[in-house]
Amino acid sequence: MQSRLPEPGTDERAHSDRLVQLLHQTIAAQGPLPFAQYMERCLYAPGLGYYSAGRTKFGAAGDFVTAPELGEMFAGCVVNAVQPTLASLGKEADFLELGGGSGAFAETALKALAASNTLPRHYLILEPSADLRERQRERLLANLAPEINARVRWLDRPPEADWCGVLFANEVIDALPATRFTVRDGEIFEEHVSFDSNGRLQRIDCPADALVSGAVRHIERDLGTRFVDGYRSEVLPQLPLWIQAIAGALTAGIMLFVDYGYVRREFYLPERDDGTLMAHYRHRAHNDPLYLPGLNDLTASVDFTAVAEAGKSAGFDLAVYLPQASFLIGAGLQDIFQSMQGEAGDDRAAYQLAQQVKRLMLPDQMGERFQAMLFTRGLDTPRLPVDLFAADQSARL
Repeated sequence: MQSRLPEPGTDERAHSDRLVQLLHQTIAAQGPLPFAQYMERCLYAPGLGYYSAGRTKFGAAGDFVTAPELGEMFAGCVVNAVQPTLASLGKEADFLELGGGSGAFAETALKALAASNTLPRHYLILEPSADLRERQRERLLANLAPEINARVRWLDRPPEADWCGVLFANEVIDALPATRFTVRDGEIFEEHVSFDSNGRLQRIDCPADALVSGAVRHIERDLGTRFVDGYRSEVLPQLPLWIQAIAGALTAGIMLFVDYGYVRREFYLPERDDGTLMAHYRHRAHNDPLYLPGLNDLTASVDFTAVAEAGKSAGFDLAVYLPQASFLIGAGLQDIFQSMQGEAGDDRAAYQLAQQVKRLMLPDQMGERFQAMLFTRGLDTPRLPVDLFAADQSARL
């Protein structure tokens, strides 16, 4: 598969080699790295990780395209879904976006919130990448009025003081460092990364600790069956602690996650016996996470049953769970599309709008592969579009 991938440039390969050298030093000192730690370094190592280095990630010039990069419809629907809650919470409400990407979502969302007269007190972006922060800042300064930009804040860590409003994350959970496990003779093993005798990265299995074993056994109990020997997949034992960390101070409002994934019984299908881990490089998806560390986005699909469990354990109420297509329809996609189509200046613009809808909605694109899960807390009556409740599929969890 690597032979079909684009060849990196000299600078790119040197960048990856520097990260490999860092990994070699770490493994020489500490022993084999659990895959989750390897993935964390590949994505977030200061100056070397995929998200912390300066190369373009999003859009045609990057490695993948997210829903906000396609155009304004996705963000418009999200605003439609959360705007009633922001309005009900009043002038003290904030909007927190996890991982701002290129800034495309923030730009469209802030324009839509300004048009509906429901701008939050602050628009907060929790962005660990200094490079992406600067790109977001430049984009918003160039495209938003000064009085709107004045509301934008970047955070180094989740809010610690109590706050109210909306927490939104698009394609964030899939990038959390995933634990890879397998089963041998009925026992749980955890995948690690090391170097072979020739100095090449390799994956090896080591006995799992109590945390990982407990997380896997919980899945087995919930599914009502044991994983067969040789089965390999991913789990996020840190997910409950992560949600508590990012949203523990949200006392009243909405928490909305959009990502690609499955309910648990579909995530751990018997035929999906090598998990869901994927690498993305220049719009090519492949399954070798050891190839060019630092140049690939590494992701794993989301177990939305686990997200529901973690949200509830953090004190949130699950409001709705549904495929992205159903979420967008319930949040007013048709009205947004018709309005934008009416403003399209020519046939080319109208065609691009239609293509945007196809990418967002078709089952083999984002419509069914991506899911939306919305939680509430501290609200007497959740103020959400009624069509979202009508399309709710949380019984599948």
